[in-house]
Amino acid sequence: QLQLVESGGGLVQPGGSLRLSCAVSGVTLDYHGVGWFRQAPGKEREGISCISSSDGSTYYADSVKGRFTISRDIAKNTVYLQMNDLKPDDAGIYYCAAAGPATPQAMCMLTIGDYWGQGTQVSVSS
Repeated sequence: QLQLVESGGGLVQPGGSLRLSCAVSGVTLDYHGVGWFRQAPGKEREGISCISSSDGSTYYADSVKGRFTISRDIAKNTVYLQMNDLKPDDAGIYYCAAAGPATPQAMCMLTIGDYWGQGTQVSVSS
């Protein structure tokens, strides 16, 4: 049974940092790409950062380039999203999703996810 569990969200001041974790069970990261998606109130879910299953290549939305870093620990079957210099516009519910073969760009830009976690809330406010 495939399951994705996010953790690490919370309230942070502008300029602060958080690290989100997505623990994956039931499939291995060797065969499934994983992405982080954000949904802000009143907005559609958008792809923030995705990482491929094959070579670990990554994709970042323009809004987070240079501030967020996605990484994976295959041994722990966990994907991380390090978020630095957080801004109020970064707030929302962050979901991780796993998908079969897809480039990280396609996964993020087309919001592709075969399996989804329950989400973790990120709030950025002074």
